[in-house]
Amino acid sequence: MRLLSCALAAAALLLPSAAVHADAYNGSPKLAIILVFDQFRGDYLDRYRADFHAKNGWNLFLKQGAHFTDCYYDYANLVTAAGHSTIGTGSYTNGHGIPLNQWWVTGPNGVPHEITSVEDTRYTMVGMPAGQPVSPGASPHNELASTVGDELELATNGKAKVYGVSFKDRAAILTSGHASKGAFWTDHTSGAWITSTYWMQQLPPWAAAFNASKRAAEARREAHADTGEFYDRVGRTPASVSYQLDFAKALIQGEQMGRNPAGVTDMLTLSISSTDILGHGVGPDSPEQRAMIDAADAQLDAFFTWLDSYVGLQNVVVALSGDHGVAPTEQQSARIGMPGAAFSAPKMIAFVEAALEKRFPQVDRHGRSLVLSPELPWLQIQPEPFQAAGVKEEDAEEATAEAVRSFFAEQELAAAGHAVSAERLPESQRVRAVYTASQMRDGRLPNDPYGLRVQNSYSPYVRWAVHMNLGLFQYPGSAAGAGHYSQNAYDRHVPLDLFGAAFVPGTYHDPVAPVDIAATFASLLRLNQPSASVGHVLTQVMRPEAAGSTGPVTGAGH
Repeated sequence: MRLLSCALAAAALLLPSAAVHADAYNGSPKLAIILVFDQFRGDYLDRYRADFHAKNGWNLFLKQGAHFTDCYYDYANLVTAAGHSTIGTGSYTNGHGIPLNQWWVTGPNGVPHEITSVEDTRYTMVGMPAGQPVSPGASPHNELASTVGDELELATNGKAKVYGVSFKDRAAILTSGHASKGAFWTDHTSGAWITSTYWMQQLPPWAAAFNASKRAAEARREAHADTGEFYDRVGRTPASVSYQLDFAKALIQGEQMGRNPAGVTDMLTLSISSTDILGHGVGPDSPEQRAMIDAADAQLDAFFTWLDSYVGLQNVVVALSGDHGVAPTEQQSARIGMPGAAFSAPKMIAFVEAALEKRFPQVDRHGRSLVLSPELPWLQIQPEPFQAAGVKEEDAEEATAEAVRSFFAEQELAAAGHAVSAERLPESQRVRAVYTASQMRDGRLPNDPYGLRVQNSYSPYVRWAVHMNLGLFQYPGSAAGAGHYSQNAYDRHVPLDLFGAAFVPGTYHDPVAPVDIAATFASLLRLNQPSASVGHVLTQVMRPEAAGSTGPVTGAGH
C-alpha cells in the first residue's frame, strides 16, 4: 500500500502549480484545529463507513482528507489525561510527564491524597454557578513539555489565538497547553462552561452569554434528562456532541478565530467527551455507541459547513484523532469466544495489603492502608510508613509487584480447579507483566516493543508504585461496562485523519502514531517542534510546494 501512497504523491506533482502556502507567520492556514474524540477506537470510521452520508461529517476526512487506518499509540498509559497530553505535545508520558487522570501525592501533613492531572491550588475556578466550590483551580502546571499550540504562540509573539475546549478539564487544558489564551470545560452538575484564573478573572462576554442562554436546558430536553448531573445524563447522548460544537462555534465567533487581525494562524483544540462517557457503560460494540457516532456525522457536518461559511474550509487544516481506544466488554468477549474478564480491584488491593503486612511486619501503618486505590495501569503504595521503618523504595515496590503476580496466579489456579465440563468455562483473570517504577526510571526493562511502551509510560510524578498490564481483554470493572488503559492494541488504536489544502486525500496504510500530529502541524506551520516531540512529519500525505512559495523563516536552519 506504500505504492498507493507514492502514486498519490506522484499524481499531486501533476496538479496545477498553485502554491500551497502554509505557515503561521502569514496566517495560512487561518485556523488549525486538533479534533479529538474521547475513547474513539481506530476501527470505527471504517467499520461504520456505510452509515456516513454527510459531505462535511466523517467524510470530510474519509473522502476529502488523508485517512490513516493504522494509527497506534506507542506507550502503555491509555487514559484521557495522558492521551491528550501526548496529542498536544507530540511526546509520551516520559516526555510530557502526565501518567494518569489523577495520582497520589503526600501532603504537608504526611498523609497521601489524590490530585488530578490539572488541579492547581494557586488558582480558582471562573464561571462556576453560585454555591459551587471554586477551589482548587486548574492549569497545565503538571505538563512538562510544550504543545504545538505553545509553539504557535511563541512563534507569533503571542499574537496567535490558541484555545482548548472539552467537557473535561484535562482534555481542554493539556491538549492546548501553557500559553493558550484560554481553556474551557463544563461544570459537571449544571453543564455551564467554566475556566480558571490561570487564564482570566472572568468569563468573556460571549461565554457568559452562552451560559445565560437556554442552550443547556435545550440539551437536557434533547437528552430526556431533566434532572441529574449534566455530565453523566446529557454527556452520554448525542445532545452533548452538538452542545460542545455549539460552544466551539461561539468561541470561534467571539474571539474572531481565523480572522486574526495580526495576520497569523489561530488554533483550536476541541475534544468531544461523549463517546467516552457513553462507551464506559455500553462498550464499543453496542448499538448505542454506533448511534452516537452516526449522530456525530450530521453534527460535524453542520459544524464544518458553518465553518466553511465563516472562515472558508480552504483556509482550515484539521487533524482528527482519539485519546485512547477501548476493550470489548466481558459480555461481548464471552459471546464471541474471546477470553475477556473483568476483575475486582478491591479484592486485589486487599490481597496486596495482606502480603505487604506479612512481608514487612516492622512497618507501622498508623491505622491506614499501605496500598492506595489504583488507577490502572498504576498501583501506588504509601511511602511514609515504609520510609519510617527503613524500607527502601525499590524493595517495597518489588514486594508489591510480587504480591500482584501472586494474586493473579491464585485466580488462575482457582479457574483450573473446575471439574471437566462440556461447556466453555469463564476465563481466568491474568496479569501479563508487572514492572516497578524503579525499573522504569532506571531503564531496566525488556529490549522489545513492549518494554519500550512501558519505558515511554514513566513519569516522575508516580513513585513507590508498580505498572501492570493485565491479560487479553481484561480490566477492572463490571461485565457490562468497558475499560481502557493497557498497551494492548485495542487500547492503543485510534484514528489519525488530516484535512486541508496541504494534504493529498486518500487512504493510507502506513504505520503512524498520534505523536505525528504535533510534528506534522509544526512542520506545516513552520514552527519549532514541541520541546519533547518524538513524532514524525507525515510527508507522505503533504502536497509538494511550488518552488519559492514558502519556506522556513529567513535565517532558520534545517
